[in-house]
Amino acid sequence: MHDPRLIREQPQVFKSALEKRGMDPSIIDEFLLVDAKRRELIQETQALREKQNRTSDEISALKRAKKEVPKEIIEEMRQLSADLKNKLALQREIEDKWKEILLSIPNLPHESVPAGLTEDENQEVRRWGELPVFPFQPKPHWEIGNQLKLFDLETAAEIAGSRFPLFQGWGAKLVRALINFMLDLHTKEHNYIEILPPLLANETSCLTSAHLPKFADDLFTTKEGFYLIPTAELPLANLHRDEILPAEVLPLKYVAYTPCFREEAGSWGKETRGLIRQHQFDKVELFKYTTPETSYDELEKLVQDAEEVLKRLGIPYRVVNVCAGDLGFSASKKYDIEAWFPGMGKFIEVSSCSNCTDFQARRGNIRFREHPEASPRFVHTLNGSGLAIGRTLAALIENYQEEDGRIRVPEALRPYINGVAHIPPKDG
Repeated sequence: MHDPRLIREQPQVFKSALEKRGMDPSIIDEFLLVDAKRRELIQETQALREKQNRTSDEISALKRAKKEVPKEIIEEMRQLSADLKNKLALQREIEDKWKEILLSIPNLPHESVPAGLTEDENQEVRRWGELPVFPFQPKPHWEIGNQLKLFDLETAAEIAGSRFPLFQGWGAKLVRALINFMLDLHTKEHNYIEILPPLLANETSCLTSAHLPKFADDLFTTKEGFYLIPTAELPLANLHRDEILPAEVLPLKYVAYTPCFREEAGSWGKETRGLIRQHQFDKVELFKYTTPETSYDELEKLVQDAEEVLKRLGIPYRVVNVCAGDLGFSASKKYDIEAWFPGMGKFIEVSSCSNCTDFQARRGNIRFREHPEASPRFVHTLNGSGLAIGRTLAALIENYQEEDGRIRVPEALRPYINGVAHIPPKDG
């Protein structure tokens, strides 16, 4: 959410930012009209209240003096009450519209975000690792997974529906190994605080993280009105809601493993084979609370922390600076980390790392003080996958497939599966 004052003072900045995102800038003009009406109504209701209070005081004075209250004053009071009631109703209506528009304006792209409207216009920043060369035609992960019985998507579809996973045997063990490996790396070496949050969230929490109202169609809901979290970013963004943090504790760094649930309402036509795009998936999420002055430096460090997972696993990848049109709603700047999938012959995103500046903090009223006497300021929040488990497993399967049909286990992962070097082991 933005500071309304800034939109009033710099409307062209916001219009230009929306155009850079490929959006219609007329929403800014609509907001300014509603904002002007809202401020006008606030003044009018305040004036009516003041007049009502003066009239009430006049009536009270007359009664204390045991004087008769003139009929015209009684009528005036009745009319003031009716006018105020009507104005307040109109003000509430305008207030709801004002908030609706304000909550629908995305974050402004940082100056370093490249122009462009689609992922094809993202800018590659760097690559790591040599693309593997195979003496055979590499297979996509879903073929290998079926052959080795690592997962069973057909049975999952019978149990729940399409695009739900079911891992089994060594597949389930690899999922558990990847989760524990990532959590150990981020907590022991990168100094993140581990959180195990609720998997359900209320409306207030979804508004704070900016998943509502924008992404209502992507959220699974319960009959009691809760939302299944689409990412651990959502609960982590609410850890310090309505708090004022001391500056010396920043940056606060959190990591959480959770299952994630997404309707993926807008994913028609996108890659849905295998483990790439599921309604339910596992993810290790990184989240930071920082000062505004350090948030972009902390974003670079966040990306490096996520990259380290792929480096330890020996999976080639590239980092791209996401263009304005492909930015997330809350993000001012975003990097995607894309792992190489030799069986599919392309790079696929396994992590998105974003600086949301004060966009979420304003919604959640999350602030900090430089010192006890200082005025509070909004923190900046950052988030990133560290990493998405299903996609990382898929990349591992494709990069470490061998000609005999087995999968070699990266050395960094072997301690988490009792030292096993190949799946399945030769002894079965």
